[in-house]
Amino acid sequence: MHSLLPAILVSLLSLLSQSAFCADHAASVTAKSAFSLPPPVELQYSIRARQSGIPLSGSATVKWQWQDKSYLIQTETRAMLLGKILDASSQGTIDEYGLAPEKFIEKRLGKPPTTTSFGRDSKTLRFSASEASYVLKGGEQDRTSATWQLVAQARAAGDKFRPGSEWKMFVAGRRDAEPWSFKVIATENLTTALGDFSTVHITKAPPPDSKDQQLDIWLAPSLDWYPVRLKFSDANGEFVDQLIESLKRS
Repeated sequence: MHSLLPAILVSLLSLLSQSAFCADHAASVTAKSAFSLPPPVELQYSIRARQSGIPLSGSATVKWQWQDKSYLIQTETRAMLLGKILDASSQGTIDEYGLAPEKFIEKRLGKPPTTTSFGRDSKTLRFSASEASYVLKGGEQDRTSATWQLVAQARAAGDKFRPGSEWKMFVAGRRDAEPWSFKVIATENLTTALGDFSTVHITKAPPPDSKDQQLDIWLAPSLDWYPVRLKFSDANGEFVDQLIESLKRS
């Protein structure tokens, strides 16, 4: 069993990351959308996963904070047998686009931390883990901030946030960045440890012929639009599924 753990860890972390993208790709211009930031909160999730045919379980904590013109998001993910497998944080300011990350730090089990820097003065996006760079044009996000930017847009969109609508961002990871397109799928009822909620189901499907993972998010309008479920899945049936267990408002 223990000999399988390194392979399981790689697969699990892969589901929590994005695929590589051509380093010389220029960042596309992000359209401005109205946004309304949700109240600060700490969210606790349970995790179910299947990697290399082996079921796993764990937990995740997400702390969302903002005040005046700055924000901070901190996440921690733990898996049974492996312990803490991922620490990530995104911090920055709030501008006319919404969240404006300045630094995205990710620390994986057994690996040194990586830093993605959004140089707003130099208008350059850079990575400690690669030589890739991009021109910042406004509205760019990182993998941690993207979900909360979507939440803020959903809260302000009203009837525009409806099935069939798409919400696009340019999102940076550890080594590179790529366009993401979130599509609103449907309104669905979801049972959680906090009760039953009517949720809005959004998906980020991978581009055609891409090995990227699909990301599904369920937002609960009656709970300040917080994400109550997130699921990362591969075409081969492997997945990581986070479901809300508790929350603590700041």
